[in-house]
Amino acid sequence: MTYLRNILLGFGILLLAVAILLWFFPARWAVALLAPRLHGMQLQQVSGSVWQGHAAHWRDTGGHDLGRVQWQLSRRALWGDVRLQLDIDGPQLDFSGSMRRISSDTYDWRNVQARVTLGAPWQGWLAGIGQPRGEVRLSIDRARLRNGWPMDLQGTAHWRHGSLRGPNGEIALGDWQLQAQARDGWIKAQFHSEADAPLRGHGQLQGNLLGWRLQATLQPRDPGGALRQWLHRWGSVDADGTVHVDRRGGLAI
Repeated sequence: MTYLRNILLGFGILLLAVAILLWFFPARWAVALLAPRLHGMQLQQVSGSVWQGHAAHWRDTGGHDLGRVQWQLSRRALWGDVRLQLDIDGPQLDFSGSMRRISSDTYDWRNVQARVTLGAPWQGWLAGIGQPRGEVRLSIDRARLRNGWPMDLQGTAHWRHGSLRGPNGEIALGDWQLQAQARDGWIKAQFHSEADAPLRGHGQLQGNLLGWRLQATLQPRDPGGALRQWLHRWGSVDADGTVHVDRRGGLAI
């Protein structure tokens, strides 16, 4: 009986030690374990615990510093209920939002606020379009992602001082707003220009995993110049210079 009691006591102490370790698990240990899943990105100068931690630098695969990262992870994760509050503060990227894991491939994001400065060195060019520049502010009430695709979404975007940089220089587009919704994996978005934008217009984008369609009516304020020449590549042109865009990809929508 003494021998069995000693075994049970030792096992109890081991469980207590493991519980304490998990409760105060250092963030730097967790980051080291997750390194293979970061796909070349790095979190540096990590402090705190896995439950409430901080990284002074988040660097992408090119070594660009995207900013400081803070997170709060609910200890419910020990029982499979993963809830995370994530905040990023950087020169070209700000982000704040809360996430809950619904299943192994589905995540629910709420109250997301983000600011992205376009044209940073770590951002590429869009084929046939150029490099978007300006500042985009996102406000997402909810977004349920399955394998990275929005199954349910409600949010808005505001593109300020928008422009496109191409081989022949920069084309000013002005300020634009977009409202997006998704239901059952079907995305619909409406967008329009704001007052005094060099490019006036409105349109809609819709699509799912099988295909997409873009429809828009666009008119440059300046009847001449690079903007009008660029627009002529995208659709039919009326006598007053208005361009009607109707493009699609994948399966027909």
